[in-house]
Amino acid sequence: MKVLITGATGTIGQEIVKLCHQSNIDVNYLTTSKSKVNTTSSYKGYFWDPKNNQIDTNCFDGVEVIINLVGATIAKRWTSSYKKEIISSRVETATLILESLKNINHTVRHIISASAIGIYPDSFQNYYMEDSPQRDTGFLGKVVTKWEDAVLEFKTLGIGVSLLRIGLVLSKEGGAFPKIAKPIRYGLGAVFGSGKQWQSWIHISDLARMFMFIMQEELSGVYNAVALNPVSNKKLTYTIADKLGKKIILPGIPKFMMQLILGEMHILLFASQRVCSGKISDTGFEFIYENINPAVSDLLDDVE
Repeated sequence: MKVLITGATGTIGQEIVKLCHQSNIDVNYLTTSKSKVNTTSSYKGYFWDPKNNQIDTNCFDGVEVIINLVGATIAKRWTSSYKKEIISSRVETATLILESLKNINHTVRHIISASAIGIYPDSFQNYYMEDSPQRDTGFLGKVVTKWEDAVLEFKTLGIGVSLLRIGLVLSKEGGAFPKIAKPIRYGLGAVFGSGKQWQSWIHISDLARMFMFIMQEELSGVYNAVALNPVSNKKLTYTIADKLGKKIILPGIPKFMMQLILGEMHILLFASQRVCSGKISDTGFEFIYENINPAVSDLLDDVE
């Protein structure tokens, strides 16, 4: 079996590549850097330039499943120009792949794409299922809606579509977790605002395994890619501090202060989304890290 992965060199992508190779699944990957085009028997790179509508269609040779992870980080100041890049890096890439498949003979039968829980509105009370009708009306909600709509177009080619709405990914290799843990490690940890906002998280190992499970079980549809037990920002912060043997002594960081520093992007720190992952559990998927304590312990297992 062979898969094509976009975003294969990112934190999530590298974890999925590792699992593919453990399962004897060959991987093709797309990269915008010609220097990163490498070829081995089970890992082959192909160049693409989505901004100029260019793609090496040899990347689809023998591919049955596409795992779509590409997208510019949202953890960068949201200037008007960068907002456009956040959207285009998701929508234009999906459209380029779709249009390319229309013009060639291919064996692709399934696309599994990253999405985000940012599609759900900020709420302290709601518990969001995949079929929840509420939609965030801010920038993140618009990004995710356009992203999902672009991927759903693959259905027009008779290709199965799976969307994983990913929450806060906890990984020691990158993303938010090292940034959260660093000030706590130096005794400068603090919650954001009241700390009561829900954070629906997932350990990177479980996220990569979920992509693999959906591929191997040939599941279509929308799935919330979060652990079974969301926590408050306060609970997450204090759990990390406890593992590091530190105390949280600073007051909560006011929302207005982070707004001054980060601009509109500050909502990433204060948005509250309590998201349910019962749907994927009902299919037989089993989490290794259901609760925050063992997840944090694993990620900080190098701490004495």
